Amino acid sequence: MLDNLLPEHMMLMAAAFVLGWLLAKLGSFLSHRARMKQRDPRDDRIRSLEAEQRIAVSDAAKAREDLETTKVDLTETQTFLADRDKAFTEQMDVIAQLKSDLKDSVRKTRELRAELQERATENVRSEVKLREVETELEVSRASVDLISTGVLDYSVAPDAENAEDSEREGDDLQSVQGA
Repeated sequence: MLDNLLPEHMMLMAAAFVLGWLLAKLGSFLSHRARMKQRDPRDDRIRSLEAEQRIAVSDAAKAREDLETTKVDLTETQTFLADRDKAFTEQMDVIAQLKSDLKDSVRKTRELRAELQERATENVRSEVKLREVETELEVSRASVDLISTGVLDYSVAPDAENAEDSEREGDDLQSVQGA
């Protein structure tokens, strides 16, 4: 049956087919452009909300990551502060103990100084008494030597009171020399 058709007809048919196809494409393109101009604003709103949702989800994920790192930092900081407070309390206890020890040491030092001062005073007093005794002893020895040599004779004293005093002194000298 195609053999019966003339090549001219075949060409015309092919041209008509191509022309129909082109017209269909052109009509589709124009109707699509017309539909695009008459697009529903709700579709645009839906698309923008979907984009905002994607942005919000990514922001929320970043915020969660930041929250986790902040929680870790907060935990570390709390641990550090607790350790620091513990160390501070220990230092304050040590300081209080040292203050107490220092007060005790100062008190003991003052007591020892007072005792040392008392001993030094007693030592000075005993040295003074010792010197007085040595001086009296030397005087009595000199008196005894003078009496024994006959240079000093109290028996010829004009006063009786002086004689009694000299006898008492002689007895005292004898008791000191005997001791």
